[in-house]
Amino acid sequence: MTTQSPQLEERQDAPGAAARKALLAGVPVTDRRIEVAGITTAVLEGGDGPPLVLLHGPGEFAPGWLRVLGDLVEGHRVIAPDLPGHGASTVDRGALDAGRVLAWFDELLTATCQDQRPVVVGRTGGGAIAARFAVDHSDRLDRLVLVDALGLAEFHPTARFELAITRFLAEPSEHAYDRLMAECLFDVDGVRDQLGGAWEPFEAYAVELARTPSVQAAVGVVLGELCVAALPPADLGRISVPTTLIWGRHDLATDLDVAEAAAARFGWPLLVIEDAGDDPALDQPEAFVATLREVLA
Repeated sequence: MTTQSPQLEERQDAPGAAARKALLAGVPVTDRRIEVAGITTAVLEGGDGPPLVLLHGPGEFAPGWLRVLGDLVEGHRVIAPDLPGHGASTVDRGALDAGRVLAWFDELLTATCQDQRPVVVGRTGGGAIAARFAVDHSDRLDRLVLVDALGLAEFHPTARFELAITRFLAEPSEHAYDRLMAECLFDVDGVRDQLGGAWEPFEAYAVELARTPSVQAAVGVVLGELCVAALPPADLGRISVPTTLIWGRHDLATDLDVAEAAAARFGWPLLVIEDAGDDPALDQPEAFVATLREVLA
């Protein structure tokens, strides 16, 4: 059951609450809480128009879209949730598993999109969740956009990427996070400079969350049960909603070859963003927004 209540307020003692507030200062969205499938879900929402749902990856959070939110709310009602157990979304009762994550997404669409079919943009693990949902529920979506998505092939990142993510998850620190982001982004120094004062709370939020046991458990579920294994080609072939791939040229987690193979096999258009790693919305926000608008047009 999905409920929405003004009493579901942001907990001021939640991990990283101060960093989250600083990170969202000036971003044209509201940060509200709704209960979805027994999960108090943090949702960033803003703009008017057709619904556009943004799903982030494992170990991340909805404010990670901050570099594109200002543009996307122009012409769309943007809905960017924190995945279950991630960010400010808390699993209030029961265990989290792959089935519950997919049920959560189903109820989230009901709660936030009413009778409108949304465009769903899923990046990395968010793409794996969106694709798995679309296998059986393509009729619930207007369009599917997979951005450097996991789940299209077995997860085999480069050795450097695997080492960086393993070290960060084992011992979260600012240094380990910098090393990980150097593998995720094509130009981490450039992104840091462009974010200016937002980089410090961005990093602080990521590190504090990674140190939180409940977040660690949720990341393990999303990665282990939804992202590492490939969806069977027969299942992917059942996705009937229009689907587009957007990929960073220099993705070290999921090579561009994976996207090219999926595009050839399923007839999905593939748009490549230059000078970007596995997070083109953070690496190249202007190019990402222009590419997404091309898809939606």
